[in-house]
Order: sequence, then structure tokens, then C-alpha cells
Amino acid sequence: MSAIRDTFFQECEEQLAALETGLLAMQTGDRDPETVNAVFRAVHSVKGGAGAFGLDVLVRFSHVFETALDDVRAGRLVPDATVVALMLRSADALSDLVRAARDGGAVDEVRDRALVAELEALGGARHANIASAATPVDDEMDGLDFQPLRFEPASSQVPAERSWVVRFRPRPELYAKANEAAVLLRELGRLGTTEVELDAGDLPPLTDLDPEGAYIAWTIRLTTAQSETTIREVFEFVEDDCELTVTLADAGDATAPSAVDLDLAALLRQVQAPIVASPVAAVASEAPPAPAPRAEPDTEKAKPAASAASDHGAGAKATIRVDLERVDRLIDLVGELVINQAVLAQSVGEAGMTRSSSVALGLSELEQLTREIQDSVMAIRAQPVKSVFQRMPRLVREVAAMTGKQVRLVTEGEATEVDKTVIEHLADPLTHMIRNAIDHGLEKPEARAAAGKPAEGTVRLAAFHRSGRIVIEVSDDGAGINRARVRASAVAKGLIAADATLTDDEVDNLIFLPGFSTAEAISDISGRGVGMDVVKRSIQALGGRIAIASRPGQGSTFTMSLPLTLAVLDGMVVSVAGQTLVVPLTAMVETLQPKASEVHSLGHGAQVISIRGTYIPLIDVGVCLGYRDAAGEAGAGVALLIEGEGGARAALVVDNIQGQRQVVIKSLEANYQSVRGIAAATILGDGRVALILDVDTIVAAHRSGPPRTELQTAGFAYA
Repeated sequence: MSAIRDTFFQECEEQLAALETGLLAMQTGDRDPETVNAVFRAVHSVKGGAGAFGLDVLVRFSHVFETALDDVRAGRLVPDATVVALMLRSADALSDLVRAARDGGAVDEVRDRALVAELEALGGARHANIASAATPVDDEMDGLDFQPLRFEPASSQVPAERSWVVRFRPRPELYAKANEAAVLLRELGRLGTTEVELDAGDLPPLTDLDPEGAYIAWTIRLTTAQSETTIREVFEFVEDDCELTVTLADAGDATAPSAVDLDLAALLRQVQAPIVASPVAAVASEAPPAPAPRAEPDTEKAKPAASAASDHGAGAKATIRVDLERVDRLIDLVGELVINQAVLAQSVGEAGMTRSSSVALGLSELEQLTREIQDSVMAIRAQPVKSVFQRMPRLVREVAAMTGKQVRLVTEGEATEVDKTVIEHLADPLTHMIRNAIDHGLEKPEARAAAGKPAEGTVRLAAFHRSGRIVIEVSDDGAGINRARVRASAVAKGLIAADATLTDDEVDNLIFLPGFSTAEAISDISGRGVGMDVVKRSIQALGGRIAIASRPGQGSTFTMSLPLTLAVLDGMVVSVAGQTLVVPLTAMVETLQPKASEVHSLGHGAQVISIRGTYIPLIDVGVCLGYRDAAGEAGAGVALLIEGEGGARAALVVDNIQGQRQVVIKSLEANYQSVRGIAAATILGDGRVALILDVDTIVAAHRSGPPRTELQTAGFAYA
């Protein structure tokens, strides 16, 4: 039961995500019936599962929410801006109720009661009388205490009883989802007096019986004072998995049921009796008697039905749920496989074997197979950023309400995929940035109107791939960074000297300093100075970087660049001052042999190289990392033309190239400490440790001033 409950809550997360997506589409004017149906099904599915586990509070709220959505679906309610806003708040409350049912804890009962009242008001008096408690079922089904809701008629006058004819034919999907026809018939019997007739005309001989098929139907004559809607609510959890008709008996639609094979019905009673008492014992100890002979046409009739049932699920995309620890273990093993393959390649090369030898050819095939395995395993961990982006609309609504601002969130690139490890660490940084964009970036509606802007501000959240990395942008159309205020606040807090000379970019980056804040008062949103510095550290811990672009009066854009995966990468192995380094292949454009005539000095040790009429900065990696004090002769070594963030290009000078190789990423920060200019480390085929360059940091350090020697000051052992 615990495993089934966990699965239910996992599916709830998926349904809530679909609910949020559909409501946001409706908010933008989407009136597609399928969108409305998807929203309705999401709430309906949550209600159905909650009912099976006796989560009455969740069921009652879901039912009220579902009823309002049914009015929209039926065209009785127009989903205007006010209605959709109410439903978005209801979706937030539903999410809180699911979380409370899963993890425990309190919910805002006052808010929930107010939402129920508003939802009921949408539908008028016919939705006003919902029973507050459920009548328990006398017996249990598979250990589940199923407690359905009871709905009282809106009028105090008891309606006269009428006779109904209910025809119910389950499909195989109904049983596949662990539903039971007997429970539904029993619940129908609680509404009044019933006469049930079994229709087993499509049942084949036992030798042709598909254990996952559905061959039996029922015709129920029900006498009750309840309405047709109440009768159909008995089957609402399975309405998509059965054939159901409900007609008035006195309307002339109560035709006689199909003939029943009495001998076969008796056989079914004999078989079913021990199964109900003890399913395992019945199968083991008692064999059913031989079935009565049936005509050939009936057998042929059953076969297409079974075939249709099989074909129905043939097009469905099969998925399985796997414990994440197993996937992580598989990732680690693939990493070790890559290392061992490199060790073998190193040994074969040192043994002097030719490339045409059987061992070398076999090793080449092993390398190709290893790469395919690695790509397949990494694809398992790859997930769209949609799972993170879907959390932000609610955050935007809450912060907008707290600040009194009108905000619209626009998301782009939700299908962009990235490693799950990266996704898990994105939620907190994005939360900080969205809150800051609304609180500090966007103006109040009256200020926007005075500036000639729409009263509603826009926050844009976008994701896309660039140069083998994932880039996430958070932008707003607010007032931009007030640099004078930022500088004054930094001076007041002692973060910079009053006479410091800073560029606009340097002033913008002051907001990443620990303890920095421009808020005049501490609130639930900001003012404590523990926001953007945490964001920067979180991004850097993932091997990423963050940049700011702001224009006064037009808004700001924060750009995060992150690696697609934290496991393996394709790199170019190079030598610098006797050390072996790895340059990520995704950053490289081309390699070239510089000529002395193409290299020009600019003074203070700076050099540029002319490439097809364009001058590009020339950076000696050995000097930048502190391996040597001065650059070599002009034209010496090999130049690696790289393209960094924003399309900026530079040429990195190394001594020589050893070759291209797939390497396993090992965190340098986790095993040693963070080193400027170094993104991570790896293990080579000969067992040595090689450092993986952070090319963007090296380029940025070269532009900002004289060469840095962090590797020397950190005391890192190069051997």
C-alpha cells in the first residue's frame, strides 16, 4: 500500500503540472475544448485517486473545483480573466492539499473555505449543497477503505422516485487500472432498488479466454429519487474506460436485454464464488467444469474484441519508473568504463601496435560502443527544464500580490533538455531571480503608466542551447538597474571605497556581493542581502556563470550559462609547460599554427593575432595559469580559436595538441578546492590527473588585468 500511495502522489505532481499548464493557456485566451478537457481531467484524476485513499478533504475540494470546470467544459460558464484567476488560485490550493496529504502539515483552511465559496458561486445554487462527510462502505476492497461522497439534492422537497435503465459494459482498461465492476454495482445499489441482469453473450470458451480481456456487461434497472447526474457520478472515475448509457425506463428506451446463456451464467457463479473467498486457493484447488459448447460465430466474435483490446494499447508509449539511485550508479559505471577504455587505448599505443592490428580494431569498436552507451545513459538523465519552469507561475502570482504589482510571466524553451542533476539545483537560483525581478526590477503600475508603459509588467524566463551549454535568461521590462543607488548602497555598507572608479558592468555586478541590498526595509521578499550572492555561488557550483545586461528605463537581463551534463564531455587534450590540460570541445571553433607575421604586440605583454582580417586576443594559457612567467616567442605553439559567451572570440596558445578524447568530469571543488580558470578535473588513461579549463573565466581574467597565478597561490601540485 505504501508503494501504491507513493505512485499516486507522483502522478498527482504530473496532473498538477498539466493543470497549471492548461490554466495558463486559458489565461492567454486559449479556448480550445481539448485544453479545457485536459484541465478537467487533471482535477478529476486527483479526485479519483484521493477517494481511493480516503483523503476526504482533498476529495471535497477537488469536487467543487471539478464542478466549476465542468460548467466551463459544458459552456455554462465563460472562462474570462476573473474566472481563470480564481481557478489558478484554486490550483495553488489543490497543490497545497496534495502536499499536506503526502507530507503532513497544516493547510490554510480559511483560504480553502473562501475558495470553495467562490467556486460554488460560479455555478449558482445547484452546486451549493455538497455533503461535508462521506458514508463509509461496509466492507473493504483490497485493503482500501473506499469512502465515496454523497450529494444531496438542492431542493428540500424529496423528488418522486423514477425508474432508470443503466447499461454498463467495462473495457479492458477499466480492470487494468485496478477498478472493480462489483464495487460500482454495489454503489449504484445504494441509490435505490436495483434489478441486475448479467449479459455474458460475448464470453468465449475458457480455452480462448484472455485474462486481461473484458467480456461481461450488465443491465441494471434502478428505482431511485436521484437524478441522472447523481447516477452517472457513480461511474465518473471510470467513464473513459467503459460503455455507459443511462435512460429513463418510462421513456420507451428500456428494451429487453440480450439473451443470457443460463448454463454459462451458472458456470460463472461456480467459478466466481471461490475466487471472491480466496483467489489463490480457488485457482490451486478447484478447476471449473468444462464450458458448454458454443457456436463458432460467437467464438469468432470474441477474438476481434480481444484483438481490439490489444491494439488499443499498442500505440501508447511505454514508460517505467526507476529509482534515481540506480541511474546514478549506472552513470558512475559508465564513467569508469570510459576511463578503462582510455587506459586500454594508452596501453595499446605504448605497445607499438599498428592501427590495423586486430587488438587496435577491437579497441576502436569498444570505443564506439562505449560512446553509444554513454550517450544512451545520459539521455536517461536528460530532462526538460519544464519541470522547473512550471513552479514559477505560482511564485509570480504570490509575489505580485505581495508587492501590489501586475505581472505577466512569459516562458520560452521549456522543452530544452539538461541533466537532471543540473535541474535539481536550478529551482532556488531561479526563485531568487524571479522574486528580485518583480520586487526590484518592475515598477508599480502607476509608475509604469507615468513612463508610458503598460500597467502590467512582463518577466521573461527562457532556456536554450548554445555552444554545448544550456543558457537560461531571466529578464524584465522594468526600470533597469539604478546604478547610482547601487553604488551608494555599496559604499554605505563598506563594500567598496567611496572614490573607487567602476565601469557600468562592475557596478551592476556589485549586487552579487555578500550582504548587498538596496531595499530600504526588510520584508518577506527582500532586504536581508542574502539573495543574489547565493544565486552566483549556486551557479558557480554547477560549473556555470552568470552575467547581467541592464538598460535604464528598459529593463534587465540575467543570463546563466550551465553545462549540459556534470558527468562526461568531449575535450581536446593539450600540453602547456609540461602539464596536460583538457579544453572542452564545445568551446573550440578551430585550431591553427600562428605565424610570427600575424602576431602583434599591444604593450604590457598583450598580443593579438590576425585571422582572416580580424584581430583576436592571443592568450598564453601557461602564463594565465601561472605555469610560466612570460609568453613564448611569437608564432610558437598552437592556437585554439574559441568562442565564449556572447559570441566573444579569443585564441588560446598551448604548446601542442595530444588529441581529442572523451573524459569523465570529476569535481575539483569537492575533492580539493575551487581554482580560478579551472572548471573540473579528469583521470587520463595513464592514471594521471588532468585539469579541465574554464575558457570563459580565462578570457575574462585576461581582459580584466594582468595574468593571475591562482594555481601557484593555492599550492596545487601539478605533477
